[in-house]
Amino acid sequence: MAELTNLESKLGEVTGLAMAAKEATSKVTTLAKTEHEELVSELERMHEEAAETERRCTELGGTFEGKKTAILEEARETKQKAASMLEIYLDEKSDALDGFEFLTMAEAGEVGHWEVLEKLAGTADRREVTELVQWALPIQQRHLETVRTASAQLAAAENPNETS
Repeated sequence: MAELTNLESKLGEVTGLAMAAKEATSKVTTLAKTEHEELVSELERMHEEAAETERRCTELGGTFEGKKTAILEEARETKQKAASMLEIYLDEKSDALDGFEFLTMAEAGEVGHWEVLEKLAGTADRREVTELVQWALPIQQRHLETVRTASAQLAAAENPNETS
C-alpha cells in the first residue's frame, strides 16, 4: 500500500470521522426519538451533512495519484476507532443526554482534525484541500455548537438530586 504524507493521512482521518458521524448521529437519533423529538431534525441534518462530507472527502482522496486506496484504508481505521468509542460510551442504559455528550466530544474532535488539515493544506499549498476545509469546517463548528447547546438544554431538564 502507498505511503501517505501527513496531509493525506489527515484527509483519511477526517473521511473516517465523517463515516463515524453517520453512525453516531443515527444512534443518538434513536435515543432522542422517545423523549426529545424536537432534537431529531437537527440530528438528521447532521447525518446528511456527514454523508456529504464523506462523499466530498472520498472524491478528493481519489485525486491523489496512487493514494486513494491508502487514504480510504486510513478512513476505515479511523471510523473503526470512533465506532469502538461509541460502543463503549453509549450502552443500553444511555439516554439522549449521554448521546449528546458523546457527540460533543466527537464534534470537538472533528473540528480539531479539520483545523489541523487546514494548516497542513496551507503549508503544502494544496488549494483543493483548502477549499474542502473551507466548506467543511464551518459545518463542523456548527455541529459542535448544536450538540453543546442540546447537551445544556437536556442537562437543564435533569434533576440534579436524582440518583442515576
